[in-house]
Amino acid sequence: MTATVSLSDLATHAQTLSLRGVQHTFAANQVVKGVDLDIAPGEVVCLLGPSGCGKTTLLRIAAGLEVLQKGEVSLEGVSIATPGKRHVPPEKRNVGLAFQDSALFPHLSVLENVAFGLKHLPSQQRRERAVELLTQLGMRDYVDTYPHMLSGGQQQRVALARALAPRPRLMLLDEPFSSLDARLRDRIRDDTLHVLKKLGSATLLVTHDPEEAMFMADRIALMRDGKIIQTGTPRELYCAPSDPFVVTFFGDVNELNGTVKGGKVQTPLGVVDASWLPEGSDAHIMIRPEALRIQARDLPAEAHSHSHVVMAKLLGRTSLIHLCAHGEGGLEAHLHARVPGVFLPQEGQPIDIDLDHSQVFVFPSSAH
Repeated sequence: MTATVSLSDLATHAQTLSLRGVQHTFAANQVVKGVDLDIAPGEVVCLLGPSGCGKTTLLRIAAGLEVLQKGEVSLEGVSIATPGKRHVPPEKRNVGLAFQDSALFPHLSVLENVAFGLKHLPSQQRRERAVELLTQLGMRDYVDTYPHMLSGGQQQRVALARALAPRPRLMLLDEPFSSLDARLRDRIRDDTLHVLKKLGSATLLVTHDPEEAMFMADRIALMRDGKIIQTGTPRELYCAPSDPFVVTFFGDVNELNGTVKGGKVQTPLGVVDASWLPEGSDAHIMIRPEALRIQARDLPAEAHSHSHVVMAKLLGRTSLIHLCAHGEGGLEAHLHARVPGVFLPQEGQPIDIDLDHSQVFVFPSSAH
């Protein structure tokens, strides 16, 4: 006997959002080049990348705001967009949208704005759900206030509550925090993440800020020039980057070059493993500033044959040390180290440098 499976059963096991082979062109400019991406129920995925890489276009295609040109978009296992055949409009997709511009209705109160998409519910339930979300986002005291009386950060919280009120299967957020000042941005991000996780909506968040992506995301899809370069957890992208671009996008790096000999590369900081590269090939070595651990040596400051400090700057939570590293065979390099707290050795201070190899990444020079 064969068990029958209903469409609703299939949907519960499907990815909430699935993009397959998505391509998009404006005029002669191809801005999305064959992207595949899945988002599971309750998962927060960040599309991260520089301006112009295609991430907002991809989000607009998922929302139905751009007509799909090539590929397929599915929601809970059901196709909602195929070129020339199917285009489910945005209002029929049960998708929540929030953008950098809060775009609240100026003639409606905060409560009325949030309850706007809940007309299918009785008025008491509309009010209860709106008040619940506003409370979770710190806006309970403003239910009768009008948008023009709110700060930018308060307006953004109301816009998020309005998008979340219908309990969409999928939330699409396009740089929703980028217009806020740093301290307010951190607080609203934190509140938003708690609400998203509580509601269990699958979420696609577009951002150009790597720190925001690492804070918000279960997985990050890093884009460049219309393609996804690497997808993985924040830890995977930071600690196991697949490409030099991935390394540099998450912060400053020291860059060195060398030749593979016996599976290793000799650098001013010592030997680095490169056993997966061909013997005699050129290697590109990328070292995060926090990988350099510094210890002052009690030596004469004029002994510049030893590694030494060139300059030290306090940046608040960390200190940035510009140093000159001296290795075997006369190898020398000017590098930056980042040290927690206040660490301000004098110019010329001799130092020993210990290298954290977990934050050293080696690629063939051709990949640079």
